[in-house]
Amino acid sequence: MLLLLAVGLLFAHATYGGAQTYQPLSASVQISLNHSVSDQAPPKLTFASQQEFDTWLNDTSRRLERRIPDAGYRADFLKTVYYEATRAGLDPQLVLGLIQVESGFKKYAVSSVGARGYMQVMPFWLNLIGQREGNLFHLRTNLRYGCIILRHYLDMEKGDLYRALGRYNGSLGKPEYPNLVNAAWHKR
Repeated sequence: MLLLLAVGLLFAHATYGGAQTYQPLSASVQISLNHSVSDQAPPKLTFASQQEFDTWLNDTSRRLERRIPDAGYRADFLKTVYYEATRAGLDPQLVLGLIQVESGFKKYAVSSVGARGYMQVMPFWLNLIGQREGNLFHLRTNLRYGCIILRHYLDMEKGDLYRALGRYNGSLGKPEYPNLVNAAWHKR
């Protein structure tokens, strides 16, 4: 009994898995999102210098060692976060803060409402954007969708990050989630 309790506590990491709600999109928005998600260009980093890249990667990697123990996977994860975030016009550190709050850096996280993966993307987005064959547990797919969706909400809210984060989580107007992401972004 005590062993079961210990195992339960080990895996009981509080996450705020997205409760994004389905909202009909205009045809032009659907086409735009579909185009954004469909681009399959390989990740290429755009740092001013190799030294700048190495510094960012080493510093960020060191902070994630306990959450993502495999060094090779962690490097691929961070390169992909950087690529997808900057591709969507987002700060990679913001995306890492969102991932921390949404899934606790768990690739196969599933929320109580069915959101999946690192960025807790709801499956309805696959149909809505027209990419039904997508696997939301695939690293690049999850990060691409999550970043594109957050960018969509930022555009919808005219750059208001607080409201965009509320939409992303399905908690628009409530301060807890945006405050948690903001704290994770700036403190870690």
